[in-house]
Amino acid sequence: MKKNILIFPCGSEIGLELFNSLSASTHFKLFGGSSSDDHGMYVYENYIGGLPFVDDDDFTEKINKVISENQIDFIFPAHDSVVLKLAEQAAAGNLNCEVITSPAETCIITRSKGKTYKHFQGIIPTPRVYESVDSIKDGDFPVFLKPDVGQGSKGTFIARSHKDMEFYMAKDTTLLMLEYLPGVEYTVDCFTDKSGQLLFSKGRSRNRISNGISVNSSIVEDERFEKLAASINKTLEFRGAWFFQVKQNDSGDLVLMEVAPRIAGTMGLVRCKGINLALLSLFDRTGYDVGIIENNYEMTIDRALQNSYKHNITYKHVYLDFDDLVIFDSKVNPSVMAFVYQCINKSIRVHLLTKHKENLEHTLKKYHLAEVFDEVIWIQDDSEKPKYIIEKDAIFIDDSYSERKKVQETCAVPVFDSHMIEALMEKF
Repeated sequence: MKKNILIFPCGSEIGLELFNSLSASTHFKLFGGSSSDDHGMYVYENYIGGLPFVDDDDFTEKINKVISENQIDFIFPAHDSVVLKLAEQAAAGNLNCEVITSPAETCIITRSKGKTYKHFQGIIPTPRVYESVDSIKDGDFPVFLKPDVGQGSKGTFIARSHKDMEFYMAKDTTLLMLEYLPGVEYTVDCFTDKSGQLLFSKGRSRNRISNGISVNSSIVEDERFEKLAASINKTLEFRGAWFFQVKQNDSGDLVLMEVAPRIAGTMGLVRCKGINLALLSLFDRTGYDVGIIENNYEMTIDRALQNSYKHNITYKHVYLDFDDLVIFDSKVNPSVMAFVYQCINKSIRVHLLTKHKENLEHTLKKYHLAEVFDEVIWIQDDSEKPKYIIEKDAIFIDDSYSERKKVQETCAVPVFDSHMIEALMEKF
């Protein structure tokens, strides 16, 4: 029987990576929840909007209601503030399901950069922290300023003089004043099992950053990552997936920037190497002994905005052109065929409607498409395609503008070019 998993907030980059990690699992049923409607409502089939914000007085009461109504077994927090809030509430016995994160004490320490640096001081390299503006000498610049509680690079600044310091600190007096680390930055993805064993640690570069998020990343082999991971795991108690970030100082040494007891949005890189950290975290929490299988190949991830759509189109029939659509540049178009199989899954009849000039039967066999379509209409005379579109609850897809125009004017059904099919696709 599938366990019900609530991803919250589901529209964050972490929530979207969790969907990619877990949506194809036969063991878990996903529910996506958000306090404010976001991209998650376009991705999660079981979407729950209007969830409370973590600082609401009745947060726990409302979350428990959602847990009860949807029989939620586990919550996977997908934002640092949610991680801390849920961990604390679970530790206090106030939550009616388990939270997939590390113990509350670990979450408390890692949510604060100041507490993190203090905790690891003398254990692993941490950045120098300036206690006051007056303690910063001219030779110390540049100085890196960052919020004590935050994520990514939001709210961070580089001060290159005392004048800069006065300007930025006037904007936010709580900023941490840190040694500036000029070198390369890395993220190390980790996994610790239920017995506290560090089973996995793998570093990746942060080649390109957008809005504080790594959007281009590659695996980097460096034995220092494993040593740092082991020291961190020995010093703090973790459970499941977590990560830390380090950056090189002037001497090339790796200095700790932050630790987070959660999934990272770019963990998809190691997932596609064979290590599904979200799935491992869930299996570990349900009592299984888990292991790591990593494929031996190089890989780079590059991330960009992705489109998802909602529409009010209803149809039970699809009339689909063949040449330059199903077959494009003498190859089967996988995007079109993904839509065809989506229709098959939803019991929507797909009618192939074509004026193919060669032997259609042979061509379909050549491309292994002979048994795919519900109906094959092969027009071998001068008749027009609108003649064959009988149903009103239909759509028509053709790369030809003139064909789409005829069908729209004659049959009054929605018409689509190949580039529009993405608007009809649903998340798996």
